[in-house]
Amino acid sequence: MAELVREEQELVVKLSALERVEAVHGEIRVPWSAVQSVTVLDDAIHAVHGLKLPGSRIPGVFAMGTFQSATGKVFAVVHHQTRRGVMVTLTGTTYDAIIIGMEDPEAVVATLTPRQTE
Repeated sequence: MAELVREEQELVVKLSALERVEAVHGEIRVPWSAVQSVTVLDDAIHAVHGLKLPGSRIPGVFAMGTFQSATGKVFAVVHHQTRRGVMVTLTGTTYDAIIIGMEDPEAVVATLTPRQTE
């Protein structure tokens, strides 16, 4: 299961071996200063839109990898069994947002304090 963690001054997306294959991507690290907001999504799978670049997807079921839409570039890891998740909005990085599906998004959001409050 993908993890979203803060390691010092970076936000890190840690992927399992299978997720690395499905997403055609390794671990993602972005500077903490790029984080604009961290929000809970009740329907993470339907928050992923656009053209799938490298990755795997069955619309409405799962999304793993990079997606390009009119609103920007998104990296997503959302499994069919984890409909809820977290969206991290970014600025000045390769991705405009990261969407990760998870069982308890509120607990993860509580560990990630946006830089505006630091």
